[in-house]
Amino acid sequence: MALAVRLRRLLPVGHSAARGLRLPAGAAGSWGRRVPWRLGASEVMGNSGTFKRSLLFSALSYLGFETYQVISQAVVVHAAAKVFKIEEILEQADYLYESGETEKLYQLLTQYKESEDAELLWRLARASRDVAQLSGTSEEEKKYLVYEALEYAKRALEKNESSFAAHKWYAICISDVGDYEGIKAKIANAYIIKEHFEKAIELNPKDATSIHLMGIWCYTFAEMPWYQRRIAKVLFATPPSSTYEEALGYFHRAEQVDPNFYSKNLLLLGKTYLKLHNKKLAAFWLTKAKDYPAHTEEDKQIQTEAAQLLTGFSDKK
Repeated sequence: MALAVRLRRLLPVGHSAARGLRLPAGAAGSWGRRVPWRLGASEVMGNSGTFKRSLLFSALSYLGFETYQVISQAVVVHAAAKVFKIEEILEQADYLYESGETEKLYQLLTQYKESEDAELLWRLARASRDVAQLSGTSEEEKKYLVYEALEYAKRALEKNESSFAAHKWYAICISDVGDYEGIKAKIANAYIIKEHFEKAIELNPKDATSIHLMGIWCYTFAEMPWYQRRIAKVLFATPPSSTYEEALGYFHRAEQVDPNFYSKNLLLLGKTYLKLHNKKLAAFWLTKAKDYPAHTEEDKQIQTEAAQLLTGFSDKK
């Protein structure tokens, strides 16, 4: 409506356009005769048709500018609303994750699986993986969810290579897929996994989970059986390798960044000390793992394993 009013003011309407301009009385000359000066439309405008077309062009140009402004403002408002919506979804997702509502979290995030937001996508990868690990998930469903998680993590990384979480979950998901593709694929992916864990730590040195996962990588290759080492030597001129000491360093570093953040880190500290034949420190960390409050199924499994290892100590005494 406002645009129509402005356009009406610009365009000549009826006879008013032909009246020309009227000079104020007394403007005729020095002798003081008050003559109302009137200039005809042709004297002011030259060619009347040309002038009208010019006015129309100007009005349409103005109308176009006004329309552009309206559309631009609408785009900005829409983008702001979209950002707000994403932030709201992420807030809900984080609440459900902290509450241990694995299936509800997955149901929430799968509604937005076509999103191009990296923060949403890596959370969806994590949720898919968490559902895959639930005891009630069938083997067929688990395999589907593991590959689905990898796809979400890959998309998250493509959308934002500066996201430490995208690197972390991409590496985790590649490792999971290796369980279905055989030992050769698992070893072949080892360097890729390590590269993304290291990148995650570089991007966020305060993320204890990434540091812990790098420790697991070292622990895994430190205890690799001889037949797997032989396969690794066939695949690589320099196969991936590590030591228990290196793994221990990462587990301790993770604990320093965020004490008691994860029951499995406590368990692996105990198990690594066992590998290094330090039973005193092994018992210390295994006891902490056993006494860790169980919030998830994994915590319960870790409590059980820690208790069994501690029982093994007492049986040998």
